[in-house]
Amino acid sequence: MALGAGPFGIWERTVAWRYLRTKRKNGGVALISVISFSAVMLAVFALITVMSVMNGFRAELLGRLLGFNGHIYAQGPLVNGPDREGVIARIKASPGVIQAAPLVEAQAMVIGPNQVTGAIVRGVNPADLRGMKLISSNIKQGSLDGYGEGEYGGDMVLIGDRMARNLGLSVGDPITLISPSGPATAFGTSTREKDYVVGGVFSVGMSQFDESYVMMPLAQAQLFFGRDTAIDYVEVKLTDPDNAKQAKAAIEQAVGPGAFITDWMDKNSSYFNALQVERKVMRLILFFIVAIATLNIISGLVMLVKNKGRDIAILRTMGASQSSILRIFIMAGASIGLAGTLMGLLLGVLFCANITAIQNFVEWATGTAVFSADIYFLAHIPAKIDWVEVGGVVSISTLMSVLATLPPALRASRLDPVEALRYE
Repeated sequence: MALGAGPFGIWERTVAWRYLRTKRKNGGVALISVISFSAVMLAVFALITVMSVMNGFRAELLGRLLGFNGHIYAQGPLVNGPDREGVIARIKASPGVIQAAPLVEAQAMVIGPNQVTGAIVRGVNPADLRGMKLISSNIKQGSLDGYGEGEYGGDMVLIGDRMARNLGLSVGDPITLISPSGPATAFGTSTREKDYVVGGVFSVGMSQFDESYVMMPLAQAQLFFGRDTAIDYVEVKLTDPDNAKQAKAAIEQAVGPGAFITDWMDKNSSYFNALQVERKVMRLILFFIVAIATLNIISGLVMLVKNKGRDIAILRTMGASQSSILRIFIMAGASIGLAGTLMGLLLGVLFCANITAIQNFVEWATGTAVFSADIYFLAHIPAKIDWVEVGGVVSISTLMSVLATLPPALRASRLDPVEALRYE
């Protein structure tokens, strides 16, 4: 009686499943199947994990960079003109703008009880500092109370927690700042030195900022650096940083003639271009690893076809078509790849969801820091799962698994029953 069930019918699935089950005489096939399953699982796990960590790095670094710094920087003659407040008001009225803060920014030496270090001093108005949520919401010691109060904004400053730790400072301690751009004398430019009080310690979670920045009231910074009433630039923040290129035209018009407008993409272009190139190259390399892993399926199916030559011949004589044999071996091989892909997906998602706990456990067990903030800028390994990318990984892995089954499956479907049974 001929086997006439429809494509991928129950009898084809049953035969494919039986071929996948371990038997003593087919131990080699079973071993290769386990190896193929493990290889696909680990390849998909590695691809999902690495891509999620790289996405997390980009999102965390971008979020902190754009939370601490501005999205657009406006300079020009009118910024320091008599109508500065009008210029800032026009910038704030531009589409998509949520903050426009006049800033003074310069380098200085910072002296603490333990040592001396270099720093970037940023002068910002109290209201604007409170609007910078990444800083104002992450005051670990002290508070913003008293910031900007008194003559010329008072002598209270904020410093990062890593700077405080390095210099041995805490809230209420005196801190000395030295500016190299002092007044001109007959012997050259002298330095300017002044004592301040640490009023608060912030921690934004990025060592680049936590160990290098001092926040000072704008009026005090203008006095300390000899700016008089001038500022260095207006820092603009947008509702969507990705729209910086489109917003530049409106801000340039608001600043007026002689405006010089830059955005965060221009300022950090080399940094983020390097991240983007690294991400694309890493994705390509890992996809090759997935492709290599799926090639193991070919080895297992080739051995399975060789061992099942007699069974294939009997099925053909009973009426099984070439397409039925083809589908049986495609299902047998693709099942290994699909199972490995799903297990790799599960492991990858679980690993990324618990990556901070895993990092803490490894550091506790080994007693060493596996992720140094001094090197990677961040305190913990970030991971952000992009479900579109995950879907692409699963689809490509499944497709590669199916394509890997075609050569041995085609060979099985073209097997001549007479030749296969001649010596049985």
